[in-house]
Amino acid sequence: FTVFAPTDAAFSKLPAGTIPALLNDIPTLRSILLYHVVPGNVFANQVVNLTSATTVGGQDVSVSVRNGQVFINDSRVIITNIRASNGVIHVIDTVLLP
Repeated sequence: FTVFAPTDAAFSKLPAGTIPALLNDIPTLRSILLYHVVPGNVFANQVVNLTSATTVGGQDVSVSVRNGQVFINDSRVIITNIRASNGVIHVIDTVLLP
């Protein structure tokens, strides 16, 4: 899997009360979590050649390169290619919302 993982600072950008509300709305929370995961290992050198990717939740995210920086929707990728036992992680600066 490829996971676009928001930083703690990304979560702090969410409106007040969002996280407690999501913890009480498991279907919506699940949808948001799955929106951060793409099937397969997609490394940074591959991401830059994409214009979109379909998440495991079935929705597409847009991929763009602007001024030498990679964005997933409007979230900037700030750290790439963290290898995990079951895939790769790219750290992003904003929570992705479907």
